Amino acid sequence: MSQNVADYNRQINRKINTEQVEQIVKAIIAGKYSWACVLLLRFSGHNPIDYIPYRTYIRLLKNNCLLGGSRQEQTATKKEVEMFNLKSSWIHL
Repeated sequence: MSQNVADYNRQINRKINTEQVEQIVKAIIAGKYSWACVLLLRFSGHNPIDYIPYRTYIRLLKNNCLLGGSRQEQTATKKEVEMFNLKSSWIHL
């Protein structure tokens, strides 16, 4: 029980920096509201997989990270995607 409270407090203390806010605003301006939600969850310390269906999350990653931008941006985003922890806390039956 105390571990859950400690994890919750750690997530509350996480702050979003200016660059991250700019990314969220750019996504909103571009009309990519789902992607903005993913960014907001990630930057605030939450795992998007806990809130968004797996297939939807993967589609959003592919559409926004892997397919857009130059080669340098693609390699950088591929590294970022590899760092994501895609484990869900949902119960698998």
